[in-house]
Amino acid sequence: MTGYKDYTSVILNINGEKRKAIVKPSDTLLRVLREQLGLTGGKPGCENGDCGACTILIDGKPVKSCMMLAIEVIGKEITTIEGLKDTEIQQAFLEEGGFQCGYCTSGFLLNAYALLEEKPEAEDEEIKEWMQSNLCRCTGYEGIKKAVYSAREKIKAR
Repeated sequence: MTGYKDYTSVILNINGEKRKAIVKPSDTLLRVLREQLGLTGGKPGCENGDCGACTILIDGKPVKSCMMLAIEVIGKEITTIEGLKDTEIQQAFLEEGGFQCGYCTSGFLLNAYALLEEKPEAEDEEIKEWMQSNLCRCTGYEGIKKAVYSAREKIKAR
């Protein structure tokens, strides 16, 4: 196990690119992404892992970036909302009005994207379970639900 103290230069694999950051061992991935690398799509919400506004993908799995240290993802593939391009879930969110204020949207998009990539024919209960890890304070859940179901159908038709 590598030990870190003081500031350390690290290389992170983000959205298919190698990015350099200078981190302290206590820096969360959310703060490094936002404050050093300018990737502001993941939002600070509760900053204790409850709301999901900061959700990103690590090796294709959704993770709350406020709960992960930047040094924990060295050598892993990080996908932020900025790295998600022209996907069925993004199109479905637009078509179905899967957002209101937009603060939670990137977290929901990444979570739904990971679910549908892993289980393109996810059943309603699986979708409900996965989406429970994110909160929408505007209560836009109906549009979000419609968007996920619509994306599922688009993916099946691929």
